[in-house]
Amino acid sequence: MIHSIKQISLGLLVMAMTLTSCYRDEYLNPSQASNESVVTNTNGLIALCNGLQFRYSVSRTSPIYSTITANGLSTNELIVLNQGNTDEATLQAGKGNVIGNNAVVSRLWEQSHIIKANANLILDNIGIVGDAGTKNAILCYAHMYKGLALLQLGTYWEQAPINVGAAADFSPRAAVLAEAVKNFEAGATAAAGSPVFTSAFQGGIDFVNAFAALSARTYNMLGNSDKALEWANKVDLTKKSEWSYDDVSRNPIFDVSYSNVNVCEPIDFNLGLSGALLPADNDGRVLFYLKSKTFTTTANEGKGFFAANGTKIPVYLPGEVTLIKAECFARKNDLTNAVAELNKVLTKTNDIYGVNAGQAAYAGEQSQSAVLTEIYRNRCIELFNSGLKLEDSRRFGRPGPKDAGSERTRNFYPYPNSERDNNPKTPADPEV
Repeated sequence: MIHSIKQISLGLLVMAMTLTSCYRDEYLNPSQASNESVVTNTNGLIALCNGLQFRYSVSRTSPIYSTITANGLSTNELIVLNQGNTDEATLQAGKGNVIGNNAVVSRLWEQSHIIKANANLILDNIGIVGDAGTKNAILCYAHMYKGLALLQLGTYWEQAPINVGAAADFSPRAAVLAEAVKNFEAGATAAAGSPVFTSAFQGGIDFVNAFAALSARTYNMLGNSDKALEWANKVDLTKKSEWSYDDVSRNPIFDVSYSNVNVCEPIDFNLGLSGALLPADNDGRVLFYLKSKTFTTTANEGKGFFAANGTKIPVYLPGEVTLIKAECFARKNDLTNAVAELNKVLTKTNDIYGVNAGQAAYAGEQSQSAVLTEIYRNRCIELFNSGLKLEDSRRFGRPGPKDAGSERTRNFYPYPNSERDNNPKTPADPEV
C-alpha cells in the first residue's frame, strides 16, 4: 500500500466519505442526487477511488468482513463463540434462522450496492479526466470495486439488481456475474493502458494480475471453463495483490473475531472437513491457518491472513488460480492436465504467501468424479476462510441444507428488509 488510510489527505478522505455515505439517494435512486454530490474534478474522483477501497475492505461493515464471516458460518468453517452475537449465531444455525433482518447479510447487500453506485459515479464522470494515464488508473479502481460488488451479489443471492435506481429490476445471478466479469475485463483493458498511480491513490493491488484472476474466478463460477482457463493462464503467480491494514485501519477479521474469544474462530483442527475431505495430518496449510491443533475456550486458534491488525488480506491466492485451471481441465474431462495442475498445489513448497501443502502427488482414482472431489478438497484447505466455499459447495454439488450429511446451512440468502421495504420488485426469499 502506498500510504495507509490515515495518511490520505484529510480533505480527500472527507470528500470520499461524504459522497459514499448518501446511501438512500445513491443506492435507491442516484438519478435524484443533487448537483453538490456530483464529482467535478480529478482529485474528487481519486478520493472516491480511495473511498471504494476503504469501504470494501475496512471494518465490520465491509464486504470483506461480511463475506468471510457469512461464508464461513454457512459452510462449517467457523464457529460462534458467544451466542450474544445473534446475527453470526443465526448464520451458523442457517436454514430458516437466517431472515431479512440479519445484520451481516444486510450489510453485505447494502454495502455492495453502495460500492456499485459510487463506482458508477466515477464512471459517469470519467470524462473530466484529461490525462490518459490518470484516467486508466481511476478506471482500474472503478471497475475493480464495481465488479467485486456485483460478484458478491451474484454469489449470495439468486437474483440482484444490476442497475442502480428506485424500484430497480432484479436479474438472475448468472446475469449479475456476467456483469461483474464485464467490469473485470474492462478493468483489464485499463490496466493494460499504462495507468499512472500517483501517491494520491491507495496502493496494494497489482491490477493486471488481479483482473485476470478475478475474471478467471467469475467465469469458473459461470461454468465457462474455456474463458476461465484463458484468464487464469494470464495470471503471474509470483505477483501479489493485497488489501493493507495498520493499527488505525485494522484487518477486520482479526479486529472483530480472531483477536478475542467473543465472536468467531475456526471450527476445529480439521477446518470443518470430515470423511474423504479431511486434511492430511502433515498438510502444512492447516498450521498456516491455525495457531495449533489444540482448541480451547480461552484462545482463538485462527491466524493465516488474520493474525494481527496489520496483516494483509490477498485479493486472490496463487493456489486458487492453479485450482481453477485444474477444475476447468477436469470439467472438460482432460484428466491428465487436471491432475498436473492439482499436483502443483499438493506438492507446493514455495508459495509466495507460505500456503504450502508439502504433500505427495495425487495417487487416487483417475476418474472425473474422483479428481473433481480432490480438487474440491484442496480448495477447502488452500482457500480456507476466504469467502469462496459457499459457491464452491454449490458448484461441486456437495450436500445442501436439506440433504443427509449437509455441508452448508444455506444455499442462498434472503433479501434484506432494507431492500424489501423500499423495492416492490424484491423477489420472494429462497427457502434455504
